[in-house]
Amino acid sequence: MRDGKLLVGWGVATGRWGAFQAPATVKIVLKPDGTALVQSAASDMGPGTYTTITMIAAENLGLPMEKVKFELGNSDLPQAPVHGGSLTTASIGTAVQECCRKMMKKVGELAGRETADFASVLRTKNLDKLEETHQSMPNFGERGKYSIASHGAQFVEVKVDEDIGKISVTRVLAMTAAGKVINPKAAHSQEMGGAIWGIGMALTEETEIDHRYGRIINPNLQHYHVPTNGDVFEIETVFVEEDDKIVNPLGVKGMGELGMVGVPAAIANAVFHATGKRIRDLPITPAKLM
Repeated sequence: MRDGKLLVGWGVATGRWGAFQAPATVKIVLKPDGTALVQSAASDMGPGTYTTITMIAAENLGLPMEKVKFELGNSDLPQAPVHGGSLTTASIGTAVQECCRKMMKKVGELAGRETADFASVLRTKNLDKLEETHQSMPNFGERGKYSIASHGAQFVEVKVDEDIGKISVTRVLAMTAAGKVINPKAAHSQEMGGAIWGIGMALTEETEIDHRYGRIINPNLQHYHVPTNGDVFEIETVFVEEDDKIVNPLGVKGMGELGMVGVPAAIANAVFHATGKRIRDLPITPAKLM
């Protein structure tokens, strides 16, 4: 196919990423002013852990988000898993959900009825706070019976200038099944970032090593090329939500790494469709096409 002098190719690939969960501990403090403090020694490298955990706590405590403060980034706080592997929300979020339910059960016992406003109960009982520390553990026995993963399909369109071998990824459609999506806006942004990550792996990013000395010779953004605005065109992300009660109580699966899995392969397939050249060594540079 052609668009003027440009060759046009379409490609598709699939990807999966394990839906992991690790032990995680949180502390929740309820206060008479109707606010809650959630603490865990987690970190937030950018995917929105601050917001997502706050949302989970607010929903399970029946509070607006502005009444919940999530404190993290301090190793003195209750132990949390490393921020990687797409397991943060599943691990810490599950601990928060379970801890909230324990807290509300405590409130009910203090009030003498199942449902009660914790702020009024604390004031009535002259308590300055009510706190609970809780560790969640994956249900290894139940999880072990199944293959558990997030998965998706990625569709791309490329346009290739055959005179100079320049490739542009003009469209990406990422279809993702990652369990329950807690924060749709942030999740879409994260999957768009994953697609851009995949474009970089496919077309521009390459670590050059001097094998005589074992040194990386392009350890900076001047020589290690990542995609910029001029390299990114239309990206659409769609989530197919799943109601999975086996993966964890929240039904959450990781999506951080999943966003780029499959994109480089889809791009390589689209380049093959456009040019007839099967390139298996990434990145696909103009020199490999000419």
